[in-house]
Amino acid sequence: MLFIPAPRWYNIPEVMIYMDTKDIILQLRTKNGLSQEELAAKAYVTRQAVSRWETGETVPNTETLKLLSTLFDVSINTLLGSPRQLVCQCCGMPLDDSSISREPDGSFNEEYCKWCYTGGKFVYTSLEELTDFLVGHMSNEKFPPEQARAYLGELLPKLNHWSRDRK
Repeated sequence: MLFIPAPRWYNIPEVMIYMDTKDIILQLRTKNGLSQEELAAKAYVTRQAVSRWETGETVPNTETLKLLSTLFDVSINTLLGSPRQLVCQCCGMPLDDSSISREPDGSFNEEYCKWCYTGGKFVYTSLEELTDFLVGHMSNEKFPPEQARAYLGELLPKLNHWSRDRK
């Protein structure tokens, strides 16, 4: 995953609160009105396993994280305390759970935003098409079209979606 600093126009919240997985699971469980036993039944584990997650003794395995992601409608990245700043690998926009794309089955696709990848398909068929769209929406008095196009000309080809096309 490539990390690219977000330009000023992305309006990322200035303060990001990071939580441990144990706190996130506890918060999501209680927010959804589930007991440890009820969550255990939905996640196909024991109540003791849920207790160990919530005390930080263990962390759910990959398959269980996928199940919890679906159950609580949050990304795996969120369940793990957002250890990575996700960036759309098509347009470079920082991602959070509200902007992450989904696969046709409803699961999160943490590689792309919902505006670049929707319904299992990519919206933009070429780098030029995406660049034209972004320049039209990004440019302003302080960030003229020529500067936006130059910035995107440097950024976009480095993202996984477009670098794969060039290989």
